[in-house]
Amino acid sequence: MDERATDPTLSKAPHGYLPLDFVRQMSSLLGEAEAADLERALQEEPSISIRLNPAKLVEPSNASPYMNKVPWCNDGRYLSERPQFTFDPLLHAGCYYVQEASSMFVSQAIRQYVGTSVFVLDLCAAPGGKSTLLRSSLPEGSVLVCNEIMRNRAQILAENMVKWGYPDVMVTNNASEDFSECAHCFDLILADVPCSGEGMFRKDDEAISCWSLENVQMCAERQRHLINNIWPALKPGGILIYSTCTYNAEEDERNVSWIMQEFGASVLPVNVPEGCDIMGNMIVGDYPVYHFMQHKVKGEGFFMAVIRKPDEPGFRPFRLPDVSALEKDKKKKKDKKQVSLPVKEILNEVQRWILNPDNFYWQVTEEGVRALPLSMASFYLWGQKNGLKILEAGVQVASLKGKEPIPTHALAMSTQLNIDAFVGHEVTYTQAIAYLRKESIVLSPDAPKGYVLLTYRKIPIGFVKNLGNRANNLYPQEWRIRSSYIPEKFDVI
Repeated sequence: MDERATDPTLSKAPHGYLPLDFVRQMSSLLGEAEAADLERALQEEPSISIRLNPAKLVEPSNASPYMNKVPWCNDGRYLSERPQFTFDPLLHAGCYYVQEASSMFVSQAIRQYVGTSVFVLDLCAAPGGKSTLLRSSLPEGSVLVCNEIMRNRAQILAENMVKWGYPDVMVTNNASEDFSECAHCFDLILADVPCSGEGMFRKDDEAISCWSLENVQMCAERQRHLINNIWPALKPGGILIYSTCTYNAEEDERNVSWIMQEFGASVLPVNVPEGCDIMGNMIVGDYPVYHFMQHKVKGEGFFMAVIRKPDEPGFRPFRLPDVSALEKDKKKKKDKKQVSLPVKEILNEVQRWILNPDNFYWQVTEEGVRALPLSMASFYLWGQKNGLKILEAGVQVASLKGKEPIPTHALAMSTQLNIDAFVGHEVTYTQAIAYLRKESIVLSPDAPKGYVLLTYRKIPIGFVKNLGNRANNLYPQEWRIRSSYIPEKFDVI
């Protein structure tokens, strides 16, 4: 007998078990009939969805699974079946992101309320689904700071943002209170806060095993703590997008009410595409919120509210010193032991690797060469000085071996890569998978020696250094496909 059958805290559902307190909670919120519909939906297989990268458009393969558009996201697509994503080179090249459809609703709010370039913080950003969504949805000239407090998750976030390829992105590994010095800095903050995870029950058995009413209360308190820490960093009149992947009112509506009462904030409506059965406020209150529930929509559980900070007449905006002042201060503190680099010669070589190099601030250190959009440079240098743990920013264009610049994988992934600066070599599917496993690659005998940009379906997947008899694989060791399995058939997207 299944031990769960004798557990008094669990309720037997058609195909599994749910916490009994959760079932009672949903019955109280939705009524017994609709709660039963939700309970049945939680036993079904989850839908499969991806989001295309508009900066790396590629024609879908004729063999790709049938795709339907997600109604609230222009770039979202439902797949009719789940392919083995690990073995699609285009996933590794940042052409799309595997993301559940409900959370793509964030793009609907961006399109409605953000019309000009903005400075944005994604507070709890790992693994990167909403960060990549934000950057694809934001107007040109915007800057996105993606933050994650957990170091291992922040590394995954950095990898995904590098693959997505936008230069005006910074990845940090900080606690929410570390942004307290950034008073009135951000026009928009996305707080997809850690939650009890009820909306993930049909995808994650651990979410079920960890759920309890006590955990719900603990999550609600932690969420208020995060919002309290980050609220000063939001500009007056700025927007906070508050979201969870849970259903209960404690973490959702009641926390929105708390934000309204604590900070005098207002809640903004979001346009819902016709025919989408998205649920609204489930407790007493006349403010608009948006619940995605599996028995109503094709997606996972998701909650979102768009909150505007009240105006403060005469407020002092966050001001950064100019780049030259920060650089001057940095030079005063320069380590006398630091090796002198031929900066001019290095820049003469690598600046041609980037499109529109004059649009970037260039930084050369012993670690390599970084190109930062001018809109980001001051905040990057300020962050270095003021305790932000910056994992990625702009484009890490080159590493240095002695004084020789070596093109990085981040450059290969960047939308700012100047493809004409390198010899290109189109590879087959088998060769692409071998490259992504960091195996040896053999190029044709007539391929020139030196750094060669590999492409698959005309999309860059990385660099090799061709030595003639062999080519050194420059794919990052920590990102390699570790599986030795070779699929007999793979339908690439």
